[in-house]
Amino acid sequence: MTTFFDYALLTWPEVAALPRTTPLCIPLGSGYDLTRIAAALGNPLRVGLLPAVPFGWRGSGLMVAETILGALLNNLADSLRDDGFRTVYIVTPPGLDFGLGAERIVAPHPCHTQPAPPLPAANDCDKVVLIPIGHTEQHGLHLPLNTDTVIIDAIARGAVQAAPTQCVTLPAFPYGVSTHRAAFAGTLNTGGRAFEDFWLAVLDALVARGYDRFYLMSGHGGNCSFLVNVVKYAGERHRRIFAATAWLHTAGHLGAPAIAAHRRSTIGGMGHACELETSMMLHLAPATVHMERVVDETDFIATPNYYMDWIEGGALIANPPWDDDTATGAYGAGSLATAEHGRLWLEAAIAEKVEHVAEIHEQQRRREARRIAGFGLWGQGG
Repeated sequence: MTTFFDYALLTWPEVAALPRTTPLCIPLGSGYDLTRIAAALGNPLRVGLLPAVPFGWRGSGLMVAETILGALLNNLADSLRDDGFRTVYIVTPPGLDFGLGAERIVAPHPCHTQPAPPLPAANDCDKVVLIPIGHTEQHGLHLPLNTDTVIIDAIARGAVQAAPTQCVTLPAFPYGVSTHRAAFAGTLNTGGRAFEDFWLAVLDALVARGYDRFYLMSGHGGNCSFLVNVVKYAGERHRRIFAATAWLHTAGHLGAPAIAAHRRSTIGGMGHACELETSMMLHLAPATVHMERVVDETDFIATPNYYMDWIEGGALIANPPWDDDTATGAYGAGSLATAEHGRLWLEAAIAEKVEHVAEIHEQQRRREARRIAGFGLWGQGG
């Protein structure tokens, strides 16, 4: 009998130890009959199930062109193949292709008979659409691969709970960009250009349905520069919207003081699989955290204008190999983490996002009023 295991709950050494003959599957959506998938694979002893792609495909409630999603899916599968895995499949509902050829398992899915309702709901057009984007990547020896997704999902849900009339959230997207992918096992990569194309297509689809306020929220640092490009492209393409992003979370004028007030580490103690992320995971998903495996790594090669901490500093932007600064995949002092500090920092992150939502509403309201009044070129049909 085939056993399915959750790939995203592993740590990178556990992925490194997997036999490369282990089948791995990335499903589009959830709700498949796993016995059918096992049979399609020849009923192996174990199959790794990766996080489901929650939308982007026909029947998911929010669709983009198959070629655009297909490029992203192919990059994800190639990440796993680059790690040496020989049998990597995308699991899709019937009637979809994405240019995947033989690298696809077609299985019945609820959306085939009953498509999902629109994401977001049609009556939410007056709200800011939160778009939480995490990742599936290594987080040192002690945190699971889904750390970024768990955290940004909790922040987005918390913001909606705090301001339900102001914002609505898409399901957290569990894949992003990792240019350091090869350094440690377990890390996937959508590819920067495919990532940008996908999210621009998502905004295109939502704008066509009448939405005009968007907040692309990242839980993974590698996504951030690409999301800046997305909002720049979108703002020029759709001149009556307001699309925004920000550097990660817990980093603005509410988050930064909260970090300073409670952190136990010095500068360099918060970067990746660090005091902050470990604390948040101890609060949100303590069963997935292996504190007995923590290795603190704070010996980043720092200079006045280039150093690592949660709120990065200095004028220099660079991307040297992670192998230069970490032997275990961690940047920071995870051993200093506490669940209580994780709770406090999560609350600060949510408050920060709620304030950003209010500001996005204000920006869109004031700008649209100026357009309607005929300001500048808008008065000439601009």
